[in-house]
Amino acid sequence: MAECFSFSGTYDRWLRFSYSWMGLKSTTTDLSGDGTVMHCWVPKTYKPNKPNLLLVHGLGASGMWQWNAFVSRFIERFNVYVPDLLFFGDSYTNRPERTEQFQAQCVAGVLKAEGVKKTAVVGASYGGFVAYSLAAQFPEMVEKLVLWGAGVCMEEKDMEDGMFQVKSMDEAVSIMLPQTPEKMKELIKVVFYKPVMTIPTCFMQDFIDFMGTEHLQEWTGLLNALHKDRKMSSLPKITQPTLIIWGEYDRLFPMELGHRLKRHLDGTAQLVVIKDCGHAPNGRDMKEIYEHMKSFLVDPLLSPKKANQTKDQKVH
Repeated sequence: MAECFSFSGTYDRWLRFSYSWMGLKSTTTDLSGDGTVMHCWVPKTYKPNKPNLLLVHGLGASGMWQWNAFVSRFIERFNVYVPDLLFFGDSYTNRPERTEQFQAQCVAGVLKAEGVKKTAVVGASYGGFVAYSLAAQFPEMVEKLVLWGAGVCMEEKDMEDGMFQVKSMDEAVSIMLPQTPEKMKELIKVVFYKPVMTIPTCFMQDFIDFMGTEHLQEWTGLLNALHKDRKMSSLPKITQPTLIIWGEYDRLFPMELGHRLKRHLDGTAQLVVIKDCGHAPNGRDMKEIYEHMKSFLVDPLLSPKKANQTKDQKVH
């Protein structure tokens, strides 16, 4: 019997063509032969006159899916690198570690293998946890950091204190890793501000089938590792100029976590709040987010001193 047509599979093939057409190639790196393989989109031709930019994705589909709209905008200005974190896309490990620290070490391994010594880094949501850890563990490698909706300042007790809509990690996992169209609808309601619930059920089921359940246990481990025993006192302070971007109505990671992070970094960070935006942006929000990112990443005059003097911004 012939396979049924898959919208997600077709889109995935189109993305691969698009990335190649934009000047990127698909690579895999075997890290030290320990059963850890990282997939990454890297420049076909490295341009030494361009700065480097690393885009680290969040939970969900692969990095290729999540960064497509931004790669096309940044490819002319940067040597762009788009890795798949462990258990996403074609990246995996046989090792038991599930922390963002280990993810960051693996990303650093890929960059070193590609000869990247310094780079700006953008991390979205879960990818922001990894990007922050990369900046903390490898400060000589990370020049600037953009964190987009990344609740790195959360603590385990925040859930007990009622900061989040969910009351337990089991509930969080059931929403963040949806296995049915009904759970997918719950996730959409959480991550988008005023979501339009017009996605056909068959499209949602097709995406769930395309993602598969092969790594469901590992994804659950990644979420639990973020939350368990997390304390502000254990979060290192980074010194790189940092741009924090937050949706005004983020229900996954409430905006208080953005303010908490800015206080934690004590003057080395800017906070930009995107009005009428949830955890996941829509098309209009993405354009505004890109403009803030471009201003921060491209402006050569944005020194740490200037960043310190920048007040909290709110997009109107």
